[in-house]
Amino acid sequence: MLIAVENTIQALQAVVKRLPVGTNLALLQFLWMMLQGSLLGSRGAIFPALVASGFGEETVRRCWGAMRYGVWQTTDLIEAWQEYVKGQGEWQEHDHGGYRAVSVDLTGFFRPCLKGWLVKHFHALVGRALPAVVFGVVVWVGQIGSQRVPLLKMLIRAEGAEPTDAKMGVKVLEHLGRALQPDEVAVFDAGFKLAALQAAQIKQAVVRLAANVTASRNQVAEYKGRGRRPVYGEVVRPLARCHKDKQIPATPPDFTTEFEYQERTIQVKGWHDLILPGLKPDPANETFDVYVFVDPLYKQPLVLATTLPLSAQTSFSLYQDRWPVEQVPLAAKHMIGAHRQFVFAQQSCYRLPELALLAGGILTYLAAALPPIPTGFWDRQPKSTPGRLRRLLARADFPEGHPFWPQLRKKQSVTDHLPKGVAAHRRTKAAP
Repeated sequence: MLIAVENTIQALQAVVKRLPVGTNLALLQFLWMMLQGSLLGSRGAIFPALVASGFGEETVRRCWGAMRYGVWQTTDLIEAWQEYVKGQGEWQEHDHGGYRAVSVDLTGFFRPCLKGWLVKHFHALVGRALPAVVFGVVVWVGQIGSQRVPLLKMLIRAEGAEPTDAKMGVKVLEHLGRALQPDEVAVFDAGFKLAALQAAQIKQAVVRLAANVTASRNQVAEYKGRGRRPVYGEVVRPLARCHKDKQIPATPPDFTTEFEYQERTIQVKGWHDLILPGLKPDPANETFDVYVFVDPLYKQPLVLATTLPLSAQTSFSLYQDRWPVEQVPLAAKHMIGAHRQFVFAQQSCYRLPELALLAGGILTYLAAALPPIPTGFWDRQPKSTPGRLRRLLARADFPEGHPFWPQLRKKQSVTDHLPKGVAAHRRTKAAP
């Protein structure tokens, strides 16, 4: 057996080990089908994908039943996956000034033809919001060799939320605020607003701000000798901008510094103890710091806000760990082929994307942990990418003769007394 296939089976066994007998084996086979990329060939259809992976009719029905009706929770699968990764000892979590980055993002599996689905998510190519099954993806960030690898911390369903990205973001933040540990810092892109973070009581965060952002001092502005005495703080504008042909200068920084990063010098400007615009100064206000990073590699400066008293370099390093969260949806949708889905029951509409996101994380980790796999003779300098591992698994058969763990087996249940065929799922009218 190939080493890649054996490692994949070992990882899948560790993920499903807590599930009931029968469900565990069927779900392992379902995840194997996903890692092979069989959904790409079937364009998202589950039954043809399972058949393309070499499973018989009976096994296909059991796999479908385990996904749709099985007694399991995605949180249990994620916790088992975390234990497996940390137990292997290859994945080393990043640490920045005593803090661990927790990267957060929203992702949607678009279902434009799903009737009655109210939740929508913005589609960049279409330019408007479309019906979608939306999740908050939360990951830890670590390293395998020289490659940054995300590890799923949690998936948050946006069910029952209002059909807008802003409302779903609030739901994700509420769940995250309850799960954040004292040594963890949540890292957000500009899609999450600082006001929403404060409303969700997230006190450990680094968030990217818009270039035209403004804030206020938490002290009342000085009286200029005429007019009404001020009740708000002085406006702080980190970057200069132009409005109606009028140049609005930037506020002088509280301090300036610089540091070396990857053989280039990053210049920093900073402002301390700021509050949201429109708030009156009060010692009880939640304050934050703002940093502007001028990197010679980029044309536009990076503006970050931190709700903790972090140094500029620590804040910059934490934000660099925000990007690996994008890898999980990328692998789930485009590497595995789960961007098209044809399930319609509400539970299935959530379970199938969750399994796809988990499979994307597994594929990414295994690809980084295994030696680089060349696609062919022309691939002389292969990289440890999920696509190369998926193509290798696509050429392999499911190892039926593998010595699986004893609890991973088909459940020998007596079903002769149960109705079969149409009678098994015939619908009856509810009693009046």
